[in-house]
Amino acid sequence: MNLKDLSQHLGLSPTTVSRALNGYPEVNEATREKVMAAAKRHNYKPNTRAIRLATGRAMAVGHVIPIETRHEIVNPIFADFIAGAGETYARAGYDLILSIVPDGDEARAYREMKSRGNVDGVIVHSPRHDDFRIGLLHDIAMPFVVHGRATGAALPYAWVDVNNRRAFHRATDFLLDLGHRRIGLINGLEFMDFAIRRRAGFVQALTARGMTETPALMRAVEMTEANGYIAARDMLAQTPAPTAFLVSSMIMALGTRRAIEEHGLIMGRDISVIIHDDDLSYMQNGADVPIFTATRSSVRAAGRLAASMLLDTIANPTPTPATHLLEAELIIGQSTGPAPNRS
Repeated sequence: MNLKDLSQHLGLSPTTVSRALNGYPEVNEATREKVMAAAKRHNYKPNTRAIRLATGRAMAVGHVIPIETRHEIVNPIFADFIAGAGETYARAGYDLILSIVPDGDEARAYREMKSRGNVDGVIVHSPRHDDFRIGLLHDIAMPFVVHGRATGAALPYAWVDVNNRRAFHRATDFLLDLGHRRIGLINGLEFMDFAIRRRAGFVQALTARGMTETPALMRAVEMTEANGYIAARDMLAQTPAPTAFLVSSMIMALGTRRAIEEHGLIMGRDISVIIHDDDLSYMQNGADVPIFTATRSSVRAAGRLAASMLLDTIANPTPTPATHLLEAELIIGQSTGPAPNRS
């Protein structure tokens, strides 16, 4: 069965069927599910070779990853993003090309992809302040979507991001409403845009309550279990110690919890913890009742959306890049409670 046959069977135009299969956001969910079910039932798969010949496209998307130890891409959250994006690529008949490059060699990798024509576009990961890749990809006319935003970037670009500032502002307000006044922030590396915005939300929430941040209760580290443990351990050794932590990932929160337990404290009673939860498929925040109170936003869903946006940009270039700001949900779990009276 070809695309024309499938569209006739469904009573839809070939364009609508193609867009539904490619995950384009303008197709409503009911139509998408109907098309996907029919394609599966009739074992329909796009003829990638025919598409390449007809369009001159490579039918592939690039992801360039630098080999850096102090880089957020070492975080396993990346795998869930790629899984979500890969679902969209597979439906559209696109291949994913993952290019691992030496530190500082990203520019060469992007230029080679463009000159070889082996990808039709790229997704930019872990944007930094005033990220150089945005200007470079504009210069070489490579379609791209950024997962996140780059504070300070002058040129327009397509992006999908979580509202990190609002999420951490809201989380800090929640802790303040519970009576906490010494709150430790265990953040990601603050040359990364998401970490810049999370810190801003934390500080703005304190300022709105007439408070100022305490530098001794703020850490910006690579997001690992060990770093979460070290940061929490050091803060808990202070006098007075914090009564709550705001932590930028579940992975770091595991280390934070280890430090709390080593101090003989009970999370949720003696000390509160709020994390950012990317709703990972392989690392769930509890089953029926969440373990951690969390600002939650699915990174897998963000991968699907970013991939759909990129494929749409490749198929229908426009002078105005699309942008999507996702709001995180505040999930109440077992890790928060009123501030203890330690006087």
